[in-house]
Amino acid sequence: MSDREIDLQLVERVRAGDKQAFGLLVDKYRRKLIRLLSRMLRDADEIEDIAQEAFIKAYRALPQFRGDAAFYTWLYRIAVNTAKNHLASRGRSMPTISDQAMGDDDDPDERLVAQDIGTPETELLSKQVAIAVNEAVEALPQELRQAITLREIEGMSYEEIAEYMDCPIGTVRSRIFRAREAISAKLRPILGTPEDRRW
Repeated sequence: MSDREIDLQLVERVRAGDKQAFGLLVDKYRRKLIRLLSRMLRDADEIEDIAQEAFIKAYRALPQFRGDAAFYTWLYRIAVNTAKNHLASRGRSMPTISDQAMGDDDDPDERLVAQDIGTPETELLSKQVAIAVNEAVEALPQELRQAITLREIEGMSYEEIAEYMDCPIGTVRSRIFRAREAISAKLRPILGTPEDRRW
């Protein structure tokens, strides 16, 4: 049985009055949701509050969940919208990827920043790579930027991205490929990779 089928069964159990089934969904996705929200918010208490609010909203909205998208894709949308509304109510905006990756040297975005092995040279290279990647991502058209972010930052599958972006899976693959090509073009001069190689 797939993850998606298990989630649907749990949703049906919740609808039938089994509150423990929702607890299982919370246990399953809490850490993933916290990781997602930590890319938008810095304050740990805020992150916890928004995660809790997103789960409460999801619980209340379960009667409207049709199962067209995977449960986590649906929960992800609720959490992102909850975080956006929270930030907007405080006059703040969603951070860009460059804010996320470069804003905190103690906690670099591991998917975007090269691994630091401790030498000044590798630290400098890490910074240069991070800056180049973030500049390349920021320069992408919105649909390419969203697709690569959902894939590389959020770790969504192509199927989940297709559902989230409401487009065919082939379009998702094309957008991610084009985004990666643009990023690799920006990295080639820094890494000294030949034209026929992506990285």
